[in-house]
Amino acid sequence: MNDLAPELDRTFHALADPNRRAILSAVRHERRAVGEIADALGLSQQIVSHHLKVLRAAGLVTGARSGTRHLFAVRVQGLAVGKGFFDDFWPERLTALKRAVESSAVSSDD
Repeated sequence: MNDLAPELDRTFHALADPNRRAILSAVRHERRAVGEIADALGLSQQIVSHHLKVLRAAGLVTGARSGTRHLFAVRVQGLAVGKGFFDDFWPERLTALKRAVESSAVSSDD
């Protein structure tokens, strides 16, 4: 069993919800407060706070105080877990694609 299985499960559970994906997009380029995220997405602050809690538990966002505001941003390291899972599939698929292309090229040369 993969040592990262629990972390992968949390990551993919968090990413399974469209509101959470929208929140990630909203904090992708800049740190934003809950109210700003809520306004941008047309969601209540309570809903955004709930989703941010799930995203934080999965390690996908970070939060930090700035004065009286709590600002959230994407945690790139958290996204690396999911990316790493998918990256493991590419070498074998690319090898299969290469074989298929080479086989097709040989067939068309005949």
